[in-house]
Amino acid sequence: MNIDFSKNTDGLIPAIIQDSETKTVLMLGFMNAEAYQKTVDTKKVTFYSRTKQRLWTKGEESGNFLNLIDIKNDCDNDTLLIQVKPEGPTCHKGTDTCWNGENKGKYGFISDLEDTIQLRRENADSEKSYVASLFKLGMNKIAQKVGEEAIEVVIEAKDDNDDLFLGESADLLFHYLILLQAKGFKLDDVVEVLKSRQKKN
Repeated sequence: MNIDFSKNTDGLIPAIIQDSETKTVLMLGFMNAEAYQKTVDTKKVTFYSRTKQRLWTKGEESGNFLNLIDIKNDCDNDTLLIQVKPEGPTCHKGTDTCWNGENKGKYGFISDLEDTIQLRRENADSEKSYVASLFKLGMNKIAQKVGEEAIEVVIEAKDDNDDLFLGESADLLFHYLILLQAKGFKLDDVVEVLKSRQKKN
């Protein structure tokens, strides 16, 4: 890997640390050539500490190591994206990230939709909310809606109208997310089951 450590007079380049599974950015550190090589050799992320003026392996005192998964160099060869599997919290303050965020899987718009469904459920008294009305009707009605939408998806899959197929697929996914929350789960719980099956295969 062609890394240019010479662009800065101190020989340090930024190293962005990202969880390899959740894709959450955990922290930012700095590396010189020696820290990079030690990271590659030991598979434990090592930085150059500007305050201690020495190499510093994350977790050497706390035990919260950052286990190396992959390293990517940017287009200018002077910034690293390092994907890791963290052991415990990353921040020295005990939080998952140095921005006080949770290291949880995010699915973009789907995660936002899950949050909206949860909000509608918590405000179940709203007469204008379709989601709130479904939760009021209970598990049987929610499960029935998922079944109905699944049948519609199967029907449309046999035809050639892609718009109708995608529309019914969206309806099915939406109602399935509602069913998951009615059962006390979220999509991340299903993903964990899929991950466990992948390891067995």
